[in-house]
Amino acid sequence: METPTTRTTPPAPEYDRALVWFRRDLRLHDHAALWLALKSARQVLCGFVFDTQILDPLPRADRRVAFIRGSLEELDRLLREATPGSGSKGLVVRHGPARETLPRLAQELGVQAVFTNHDYEPAAKLRDAQVRGTLAHAGISFYTAKDQVVFEGDELLTVSGNPYSVFTPYKNAWLKKLEPFYLKAYPCERWFHRLAALPGGIEPGVPRLSDIDFEELARDELKVPPGSAAAREMLDEFLERIDDYADTRDFPGVKGPSYLSTHLRFGTLSIREVAALAWDRMRGGSRGAEVWLSELIWRDFYHQVLHHHPQVAGHAFKPAYDRIRWDHGKHADELFHAWCEGRTGYPLVDAAMAQINQTGYMHNRLRMVVASFLTKDLGIDWRRGEAWFAEKLLDFDLAANNGGWQWAASSGCDAQPYFRIFNPVSQSRKFDPQGRFIRRYLPQLSKLPDEAIHAPWLAKPLELEAAGIVLGRDYPRPVVQHDEAREKTLARYAVVKEAG
Repeated sequence: METPTTRTTPPAPEYDRALVWFRRDLRLHDHAALWLALKSARQVLCGFVFDTQILDPLPRADRRVAFIRGSLEELDRLLREATPGSGSKGLVVRHGPARETLPRLAQELGVQAVFTNHDYEPAAKLRDAQVRGTLAHAGISFYTAKDQVVFEGDELLTVSGNPYSVFTPYKNAWLKKLEPFYLKAYPCERWFHRLAALPGGIEPGVPRLSDIDFEELARDELKVPPGSAAAREMLDEFLERIDDYADTRDFPGVKGPSYLSTHLRFGTLSIREVAALAWDRMRGGSRGAEVWLSELIWRDFYHQVLHHHPQVAGHAFKPAYDRIRWDHGKHADELFHAWCEGRTGYPLVDAAMAQINQTGYMHNRLRMVVASFLTKDLGIDWRRGEAWFAEKLLDFDLAANNGGWQWAASSGCDAQPYFRIFNPVSQSRKFDPQGRFIRRYLPQLSKLPDEAIHAPWLAKPLELEAAGIVLGRDYPRPVVQHDEAREKTLARYAVVKEAG
């Protein structure tokens, strides 16, 4: 990372022309790689690659791709407005395998260097190594910068020089190391005069979804508006209620979360900016800001876990947990599909699955509830749930998703102990006491009284009749009995206890 003095006045440019490769950082404000390029080159061009190696496995109607495209449209417009002079302006967008397409674009543009921000996922590291090699062969330099986290890699280590595997000591070290420099914005706007028009024959612009083999989505299907301007509006709205965050964040029926995870995932919002705002409010005495900053630190924590332990993408962080024998076969598949489709007979679980299927978002408390239910009530491998979330979540991030699922399965860093098993009915009564969230996503249960809505199979016959519900017809009976499932889970996890 740069020293504080190098953030003020860029030195004389080293390169005549450079390319900024946008990826998880779809903004012009406070952008590390863009800043490094602007200070290092007389002319700076900007590009993005719809990487087919990432896109090809996705469903053809995908909210994330639509979000990216919408954010690219704004980015293209902002670049056109910011680039001085005449000529062809804007963002160059390509479609193909990035490891081949990006080096080819760099040569077409005649650049001497490519700048981009770090990506910590194993497949991304491999891709970047391949890109670096191809560019080097062509005589083009390749630089990467820290941008999507506050602290990365080896910036936070234990006194023995090892990465942290427990969150609280990591959080304490994170807060101890934090100082204003690490949250200082990169003043890219000051150097926009180095943004350049494109060479002749290179056309800017963002393709339609249909041009990259995806289906167009109606505006109301994309529940989170794309782009940095929308991110700013959402941040401003959240700051008006951040002081209440600690008291409201666990209740899905009220507006408690920030809902900024998608914008942080795709970099339409700067992590430095939001962390600085939270840190400032926390020091002013806001308990809500303190708890939200802790959530941002969890985000850094899971990224450093993935960086230091890439094997977690597919295996348990704690090797002993790979010895667990998860249920499989036809019955397990039926249970898994019931979970995916919200047909388990447990209303809070089913409402949460309806939320993710309908919107691409799931409340954080409910992510823990449904993950615990899949692994510890249904006895199904956490990797199957992780993959389902990876397909459905608009804010999908490998590090956070993997960390969350391994936490629920008790196999990850600083995870929930295996013998602590969420009771879905107790969770429902505690965090959705009036059933407001359940009624929103399971309208067939809306006429049940508050007490009965959490466990319809325990409702009185007259209550079911008055609500117009016949169990097994209008709403399923429970696919498992929680108490029985709990005993099976404790037996299943015995191999872990024996290994310990």
